[in-house]
Amino acid sequence: MDKNKLGGHYLEKYNEELETLRNRVLAMGGLVESQVTDAVSALVAADVRLADQVIKNDARVNSLEVIIDEQCAEILARHQPAASDLRFIISIVKTITDLERIGDQAEKVARMAVHLAEKDRPKNQYADVQSLGERVARLVHEALDAFARMDVEVALAVAREDAHVDREYESVMRQHITYMMEDPRTITRALDVIWALRALERIGDHARNMCEYVIYLVKGKDVRHVSLEEMERAARGETPGEE
Repeated sequence: MDKNKLGGHYLEKYNEELETLRNRVLAMGGLVESQVTDAVSALVAADVRLADQVIKNDARVNSLEVIIDEQCAEILARHQPAASDLRFIISIVKTITDLERIGDQAEKVARMAVHLAEKDRPKNQYADVQSLGERVARLVHEALDAFARMDVEVALAVAREDAHVDREYESVMRQHITYMMEDPRTITRALDVIWALRALERIGDHARNMCEYVIYLVKGKDVRHVSLEEMERAARGETPGEE
Protein backbone atom coordinates (compact mmCIF):
# COMPACT_ATOMS: atom_id res chain seq x y z
CA MET A 1 0.00 0.00 0.00
CA ASP A 2 1.19 3.53 -0.75
CA LYS A 3 2.79 5.05 2.38
CA ASN A 4 0.93 8.33 1.89
CA LYS A 5 -2.40 6.51 1.72
CA LEU A 6 -1.49 4.45 4.77
CA GLY A 7 -0.58 7.60 6.70
CA GLY A 8 -3.76 9.33 5.57
CA HIS A 9 -5.88 6.36 6.65
CA TYR A 10 -4.18 6.29 10.06
CA LEU A 11 -4.76 10.03 10.55
CA GLU A 12 -8.39 9.75 9.49
CA LYS A 13 -9.01 6.91 11.96
CA TYR A 14 -7.27 8.86 14.72
CA ASN A 15 -9.42 11.94 14.09
CA GLU A 16 -12.54 9.75 14.13
CA GLU A 17 -11.52 8.40 17.54
CA LEU A 18 -11.08 11.93 18.89
CA GLU A 19 -14.48 12.97 17.51
CA THR A 20 -16.15 9.90 19.05
CA LEU A 21 -14.51 10.79 22.36
CA ARG A 22 -15.79 14.35 22.15
CA ASN A 23 -19.33 13.18 21.35
CA ARG A 24 -19.32 10.78 24.28
CA VAL A 25 -18.32 13.58 26.64
CA LEU A 26 -21.19 15.72 25.33
CA ALA A 27 -23.60 12.79 25.72
CA MET A 28 -22.45 12.33 29.31
CA GLY A 29 -22.83 16.06 29.82
CA GLY A 30 -26.38 16.00 28.48
CA LEU A 31 -27.31 13.23 30.91
CA VAL A 32 -25.72 15.07 33.82
CA GLU A 33 -27.49 18.31 32.91
CA SER A 34 -30.81 16.42 32.92
CA GLN A 35 -29.93 14.93 36.29
CA VAL A 36 -29.51 18.39 37.78
CA THR A 37 -32.73 19.73 36.26
CA ASP A 38 -34.74 16.67 37.29
CA ALA A 39 -33.36 16.64 40.83
CA VAL A 40 -34.38 20.26 41.39
CA SER A 41 -37.80 19.65 39.84
CA ALA A 42 -38.30 16.61 42.07
CA LEU A 43 -37.50 18.62 45.19
CA VAL A 44 -39.72 21.56 44.27
CA ALA A 45 -42.67 19.39 43.18
CA ALA A 46 -42.25 16.71 45.88
CA ASP A 47 -42.01 14.17 43.04
CA VAL A 48 -40.57 11.04 44.66
CA ARG A 49 -40.78 9.00 41.45
CA LEU A 50 -38.66 11.54 39.57
CA ALA A 51 -36.20 11.73 42.47
CA ASP A 52 -35.85 7.93 42.45
CA GLN A 53 -35.15 8.04 38.71
CA VAL A 54 -32.35 10.55 39.26
CA ILE A 55 -30.86 8.31 41.95
CA LYS A 56 -30.98 5.28 39.65
CA ASN A 57 -29.50 7.19 36.70
CA ASP A 58 -26.37 8.02 38.68
CA ALA A 59 -25.10 4.55 37.80
CA ARG A 60 -25.34 5.50 34.09
CA VAL A 61 -23.26 8.62 34.73
CA ASN A 62 -20.62 6.54 36.53
CA SER A 63 -20.57 4.00 33.71
CA LEU A 64 -20.00 6.70 31.08
CA GLU A 65 -17.09 8.09 33.08
CA VAL A 66 -15.42 4.67 33.11
CA ILE A 67 -16.00 4.10 29.38
CA ILE A 68 -14.61 7.51 28.38
CA ASP A 69 -11.67 7.19 30.77
CA GLU A 70 -10.74 3.83 29.24
CA GLN A 71 -10.97 5.26 25.72
CA CYS A 72 -8.65 8.12 26.72
CA ALA A 73 -6.13 5.60 28.10
CA GLU A 74 -6.27 3.60 24.85
CA ILE A 75 -5.68 6.68 22.70
CA LEU A 76 -2.76 7.74 24.88
CA ALA A 77 -1.19 4.29 24.65
CA ARG A 78 -1.74 3.78 20.91
CA HIS A 79 -1.14 7.23 19.49
CA GLN A 80 0.99 9.01 22.10
CA PRO A 81 -0.53 12.41 21.22
CA ALA A 82 1.40 15.61 21.75
CA ALA A 83 0.72 19.36 21.92
CA SER A 84 -2.95 20.31 21.45
CA ASP A 85 -4.13 16.68 21.11
CA LEU A 86 -2.52 15.78 24.42
CA ARG A 87 -4.16 18.80 26.06
CA PHE A 88 -7.46 17.64 24.56
CA ILE A 89 -7.16 14.21 26.19
CA ILE A 90 -6.06 15.68 29.53
CA SER A 91 -8.95 18.14 29.46
CA ILE A 92 -11.43 15.36 28.77
CA VAL A 93 -10.15 13.22 31.64
CA LYS A 94 -10.58 16.18 33.99
CA THR A 95 -13.93 17.21 32.50
CA ILE A 96 -15.55 13.80 32.95
CA THR A 97 -14.35 13.74 36.56
CA ASP A 98 -16.22 16.98 37.20
CA LEU A 99 -19.26 15.71 35.30
CA GLU A 100 -19.32 12.59 37.46
CA ARG A 101 -19.13 14.74 40.58
CA ILE A 102 -21.97 16.93 39.31
CA GLY A 103 -23.94 13.72 38.92
CA ASP A 104 -23.15 12.82 42.54
CA GLN A 105 -24.35 16.21 43.73
CA ALA A 106 -27.56 15.88 41.69
CA GLU A 107 -28.13 12.52 43.38
CA LYS A 108 -27.76 14.22 46.77
CA VAL A 109 -30.41 16.78 45.80
CA ALA A 110 -32.69 13.93 44.71
CA ARG A 111 -32.22 12.14 48.03
CA MET A 112 -33.10 15.33 49.88
CA ALA A 113 -36.17 15.60 47.62
CA VAL A 114 -37.31 12.20 48.89
CA HIS A 115 -36.83 13.28 52.51
CA LEU A 116 -38.58 16.60 52.02
CA ALA A 117 -41.56 15.06 50.23
CA GLU A 118 -42.54 13.54 53.57
CA LYS A 119 -42.42 16.86 55.44
CA ASP A 120 -44.64 19.93 55.59
CA ARG A 121 -43.83 22.34 52.79
CA PRO A 122 -42.88 26.00 53.42
CA LYS A 123 -45.02 28.86 52.16
CA ASN A 124 -42.59 29.68 49.35
CA GLN A 125 -42.73 26.06 48.08
CA TYR A 126 -38.92 25.99 47.86
CA ALA A 127 -38.81 28.87 45.38
CA ASP A 128 -35.32 29.76 46.63
CA VAL A 129 -34.05 26.26 45.84
CA GLN A 130 -35.70 26.39 42.43
CA SER A 131 -34.09 29.75 41.64
CA LEU A 132 -30.60 28.57 42.60
CA GLY A 133 -31.14 25.22 40.87
CA GLU A 134 -32.17 26.80 37.59
CA ARG A 135 -29.19 29.13 37.70
CA VAL A 136 -26.81 26.24 38.35
CA ALA A 137 -28.36 24.10 35.59
CA ARG A 138 -27.72 26.98 33.15
CA LEU A 139 -24.08 27.03 34.27
CA VAL A 140 -23.72 23.34 33.46
CA HIS A 141 -25.36 23.85 30.06
CA GLU A 142 -23.10 26.80 29.23
CA ALA A 143 -19.98 24.97 30.43
CA LEU A 144 -20.83 22.13 28.04
CA ASP A 145 -21.44 24.67 25.27
CA ALA A 146 -18.02 26.20 25.95
CA PHE A 147 -16.47 22.74 25.67
CA ALA A 148 -18.38 21.83 22.51
CA ARG A 149 -17.33 25.03 20.72
CA MET A 150 -13.99 25.53 22.50
CA ASP A 151 -15.25 29.02 23.30
CA VAL A 152 -13.08 30.88 25.81
CA GLU A 153 -15.53 33.79 26.13
CA VAL A 154 -18.37 31.49 27.14
CA ALA A 155 -16.02 29.79 29.60
CA LEU A 156 -15.21 33.16 31.18
CA ALA A 157 -18.91 34.03 31.37
CA VAL A 158 -19.56 30.83 33.34
CA ALA A 159 -16.75 31.70 35.76
CA ARG A 160 -18.26 35.15 36.30
CA GLU A 161 -21.74 33.71 36.82
CA ASP A 162 -20.41 31.19 39.35
CA ALA A 163 -19.45 34.12 41.57
CA HIS A 164 -23.11 35.25 41.50
CA VAL A 165 -24.22 31.71 42.33
CA ASP A 166 -21.95 31.74 45.38
CA ARG A 167 -23.48 34.99 46.61
CA GLU A 168 -27.04 33.74 46.08
CA TYR A 169 -26.18 30.52 47.91
CA GLU A 170 -24.83 32.44 50.91
CA SER A 171 -27.95 34.62 51.02
CA VAL A 172 -30.34 31.66 50.90
CA MET A 173 -28.30 29.80 53.52
CA ARG A 174 -28.61 32.74 55.91
CA GLN A 175 -32.38 32.72 55.42
CA HIS A 176 -32.69 29.06 56.34
CA ILE A 177 -30.46 29.45 59.38
CA THR A 178 -32.76 32.27 60.47
CA TYR A 179 -35.80 30.00 60.02
CA MET A 180 -34.23 27.40 62.30
CA MET A 181 -33.45 30.00 64.96
CA GLU A 182 -36.95 31.48 64.86
CA ASP A 183 -38.81 28.14 64.86
CA PRO A 184 -36.99 24.99 66.08
CA ARG A 185 -39.74 22.87 64.55
CA THR A 186 -38.29 23.67 61.09
CA ILE A 187 -34.79 22.43 61.92
CA THR A 188 -35.10 18.96 60.37
CA ARG A 189 -36.61 20.31 57.16
CA ALA A 190 -34.18 23.23 56.98
CA LEU A 191 -31.17 20.93 57.35
CA ASP A 192 -32.33 18.85 54.37
CA VAL A 193 -32.75 22.04 52.34
CA ILE A 194 -29.30 23.23 53.39
CA TRP A 195 -27.77 19.93 52.17
CA ALA A 196 -29.54 20.40 48.82
CA LEU A 197 -28.37 24.01 48.55
CA ARG A 198 -24.81 23.01 49.33
CA ALA A 199 -24.94 20.37 46.59
CA LEU A 200 -26.18 22.97 44.09
CA GLU A 201 -23.39 25.36 45.03
CA ARG A 202 -20.84 22.59 44.46
CA ILE A 203 -22.34 21.90 41.02
CA GLY A 204 -21.60 25.53 40.12
CA ASP A 205 -18.00 25.04 41.22
CA HIS A 206 -17.63 21.95 39.04
CA ALA A 207 -19.09 23.83 36.05
CA ARG A 208 -16.45 26.50 36.57
CA ASN A 209 -13.76 23.81 36.71
CA MET A 210 -14.90 22.53 33.33
CA CYS A 211 -14.47 26.01 31.89
CA GLU A 212 -10.96 26.22 33.30
CA TYR A 213 -10.11 23.14 31.22
CA VAL A 214 -11.50 24.84 28.11
CA ILE A 215 -9.14 27.76 28.66
CA TYR A 216 -6.27 25.33 29.24
CA LEU A 217 -7.11 23.48 26.04
CA VAL A 218 -7.48 26.57 23.86
CA LYS A 219 -4.81 28.81 25.38
CA GLY A 220 -2.46 26.27 26.93
CA LYS A 221 -2.65 28.14 30.26
CA ASP A 222 -3.41 26.47 33.59
CA VAL A 223 -5.98 28.70 35.31
CA ARG A 224 -6.83 26.49 38.27
CA HIS A 225 -6.69 28.15 41.69
CA VAL A 226 -6.44 31.68 40.28
CA SER A 227 -8.72 34.68 40.59
CA LEU A 228 -11.26 35.61 37.94
CA GLU A 229 -9.08 38.56 36.93
CA GLU A 230 -6.08 36.26 36.39
CA MET A 231 -8.26 33.87 34.40
CA GLU A 232 -9.32 36.72 32.13
CA ARG A 233 -5.69 37.71 31.60
CA ALA A 234 -4.85 34.12 30.65
CA ALA A 235 -7.71 34.13 28.16
CA ARG A 236 -6.11 37.19 26.55
CA GLY A 237 -2.87 35.23 26.22
CA GLU A 238 -1.12 36.59 29.30
CA THR A 239 0.40 34.36 31.97
CA PRO A 240 -1.76 34.07 35.11
CA GLY A 241 -0.23 36.20 37.86
CA GLU A 242 1.73 38.54 35.65
CA GLU A 243 1.03 42.25 35.81
